[in-house]
Amino acid sequence: MNDVEITAEGITSPEWLPRAEAFCLRVLETLGVDHWDLSLLVCDDSMIRGLNRQYRDKDEATDVLSFSQGDSYRSPEGEERFLAGDIVISLGGLARNAADFQVAEDEELRRLIIHGILHLSGLDHEGNEASEPMLQRQEEILALLGKEGIL
Repeated sequence: MNDVEITAEGITSPEWLPRAEAFCLRVLETLGVDHWDLSLLVCDDSMIRGLNRQYRDKDEATDVLSFSQGDSYRSPEGEERFLAGDIVISLGGLARNAADFQVAEDEELRRLIIHGILHLSGLDHEGNEASEPMLQRQEEILALLGKEGIL
């Protein structure tokens, strides 16, 4: 069983966080992983800009950041677990992407969650071209889970 912890910082906690958690769990299930722990933080542009500056030397707001931990550990119950890492999504970046790409904010939120989880699973991409294998996988998962709205 996978575990997802979702929090909000720098913004009013959205009422849809439980649906985002359920969506994260569906993505993990689709990837065929089990016993994963990850966290998702939704925030404002100011917070993600600070993280982007601190960890990537880029002094700008972005849409999503992933911080992979990749550590295995044994839970207090004796279960072998995988601490995948943390995903941070800026709601400002999400809104800009949705407007720029002319998609619904709900679709873009699902895309950013999938994107973050794929990074935690070890996938990466060189650019943002649709031909990138990771981005193709992202869109495949989005299509599979396309009817599962969050917002």
